[in-house]
Amino acid sequence: MNFEYSEEQTMLKDSVARFVREQYDFDTRRAIVASEAGMSQEFWAMFAELGWLSVPFAEEYGGYGGTSEDVAAMMEELGKGNVVEPFVATVLLFGGLLARSDNKDLKSAVIPKIIDGTCLGAFGFLERQSRFELTDVKTSATASDVGWVLNGDKAVVVNAANADQLIVTARTSGGQFDRQGISLFLLDSNAEGVEISPFVMMDGQKVANISLRDVFVPASQQVGVLDAGMDLVDLVIPQVLLALCSEALGIMVKLNEATLNYTKTRKQFGVPISSFQILQHRMVDTFMAAEQARSMVYRGLCAFGDGGSIDATERYRSLHAMKVVVAKSSKLIGEEAIQMHGGMGMTDELDIGHFVKRLMTLNVMFGDGDFHQKKFNQLSY
Repeated sequence: MNFEYSEEQTMLKDSVARFVREQYDFDTRRAIVASEAGMSQEFWAMFAELGWLSVPFAEEYGGYGGTSEDVAAMMEELGKGNVVEPFVATVLLFGGLLARSDNKDLKSAVIPKIIDGTCLGAFGFLERQSRFELTDVKTSATASDVGWVLNGDKAVVVNAANADQLIVTARTSGGQFDRQGISLFLLDSNAEGVEISPFVMMDGQKVANISLRDVFVPASQQVGVLDAGMDLVDLVIPQVLLALCSEALGIMVKLNEATLNYTKTRKQFGVPISSFQILQHRMVDTFMAAEQARSMVYRGLCAFGDGGSIDATERYRSLHAMKVVVAKSSKLIGEEAIQMHGGMGMTDELDIGHFVKRLMTLNVMFGDGDFHQKKFNQLSY
């Protein structure tokens, strides 16, 4: 099987790599993270101008009509730059839900704005009690004559502080843990009754808790089929996991390169520490860990990409296995990078610690390694 990128994918990947190399150095990122918004509107507008925001969307909305492989190629390079701009939150989560819904009016109104960079979005699905179970939803949506009234709270919503619009899950029927009975709604972030409380994660990403108190949502802003919102979410999550694991892969490659270069310049006993056999063995281990992660990402892309033809059980086994291996590999590579850099590996002035913190955050998004190992095991019987 040919795992090489096509000419178009190579051009896309190279354009992101060139941006990171020439305009998104470590000091630039630190300044962006320290800003009030925690992202650069200037760079976001540049992403739109370069066409990156259009990649996963259909041509009828002004999109590129790209594939999961196209997105993975971009995300690996964005990972190498530890880019904080909300591509996953706005384009893949918020935009992905809209693109797969059957509400044509909403799609036509919002997706072009995502593509041109004028609409930032976020998806509120986690609640304080839910941990990794997406179907654990207490937020309620009560029907009114012309729409819905939402009450509840969402936790750790990525990009909510900067979002113009939000999509949230709410229960329209059933019990707290039921899969059926969850619906999706689009609302303005400044709507009456919406309170957003932002905070910064350890990786520098800005997230927020959202309080919904008697928030009215018109019936026209229901995203997807009533009571079947999880069917829509299930279509988006695999693509998001592929993107996040590709980002993690980019970080692992970057950490390995930085650590190898450091061992060639750091000297002990008058010689570079790269000449010590024990460190050579450890660098081989981290290289193999990154290649194992890459193989699992490719397996996930084969399972969920446009050419995927295997049955559903095997597809999800591949997805869970990918998350497990990426979690294990990133833990090993992150720990080794810090140890081989010594005490300076955790200082704020060196990029190593920032990459490792991002890896730690990625490992718990949509379930950590243990969670996905359990899911994998359940599909094995």
